[in-house]
Amino acid sequence: MTARTVGRIGTEAAPAGRGWAGTASSLLPGLLLCLAITVVAQGLQAGEEHLTGHPYVEALVLAILLGTALRTVWMPGARFKAGIAFSAKQVLEVAVTLLGAAVSLGAIVASGPALLTGIVGAVGLTILASCALCRALGLPVRMALLIACGNAICGNSAIAAVAPVIGADSRDVAAAIAFTAVLGVLMVLGLPLFVPLFGFSDNQYGVLAGLTVYAVPQVLAATLPVSQLSTQVGTLVKLVRVLMLGPVVLALSLLAPRLPAEGATGQAATRDGAPRRPGFFKLVPWFILGFLALAGLRSLGLIPDAWIAPASRLAGFLTIVSMAALGLGVDVRVLAQVGGRVTLAVTASLLVLLAIAILLIRGLGIG
Repeated sequence: MTARTVGRIGTEAAPAGRGWAGTASSLLPGLLLCLAITVVAQGLQAGEEHLTGHPYVEALVLAILLGTALRTVWMPGARFKAGIAFSAKQVLEVAVTLLGAAVSLGAIVASGPALLTGIVGAVGLTILASCALCRALGLPVRMALLIACGNAICGNSAIAAVAPVIGADSRDVAAAIAFTAVLGVLMVLGLPLFVPLFGFSDNQYGVLAGLTVYAVPQVLAATLPVSQLSTQVGTLVKLVRVLMLGPVVLALSLLAPRLPAEGATGQAATRDGAPRRPGFFKLVPWFILGFLALAGLRSLGLIPDAWIAPASRLAGFLTIVSMAALGLGVDVRVLAQVGGRVTLAVTASLLVLLAIAILLIRGLGIG
């Protein structure tokens, strides 16, 4: 397998044109593999809870680690690829959509204009600063955009949404996802240390987690060991960050035709090499619209309270399945192939995000 093909497990689309029966049969092996990893990860989390009272490393993180470990020692065959790709993309999108059922847009508005403006500003500033940093280190512009958007918004989901819009090379996508997976785990494990180091209150720590952790379930993993208040605040802030994906993708779609040619795979180009204007669902991913629709219905009281918990549990389960798939698409040996500049750029970009988040908390006087 060449370096260019690395990571396509997590980015290939599910096969089309086979009919429902053919498509289902092609997806089944990969889906079952991801489900098996999910069951093991949940079992390990249950063991942690039994021994310590709460999970220090939740099933979502364990699924990434298990998937990555398995992928490092064994390359899934062709019959697994369609199901793994489906789990990494479509299953994750459904999970994000379902999260909208637990969100009240009124609660977001009630959090105050200063915090909302600060979150939007932090995302924008992080993207600009990270891109500038990556470019200063000599990285290609598309790789810089992937790293910046992944760190600033929602990790792999942002990378997956941005990659086809800017015509990113699959090798760059694989490297960005690999680093996001590794750093995402480190963030979940290490972020609680900021409470004693900076003397953060539960509310302040929730804002920090929401602004810096990549995925919504990872926010839960990073905040639950601290307090319920941190979890509620962190989830709210994180969801506002997720909502930034649509505007960012839209802005990048307008910028894409002006990006220099860098040997990209051509996902966003026509046959003659000219940039192709993305369709509506490339500008605003369907799962963001679905998330907003469910959040709107929830805000209007049209989703019964009895449905909220089951929807959240299903979203959490599907997210673990998708993280298992993403882990299966990460070969840690890619990290050695991409070189020190990428490692430095991704790490420095994350430090920039942390610095901006801390400055925002102090600047707004969040208590």
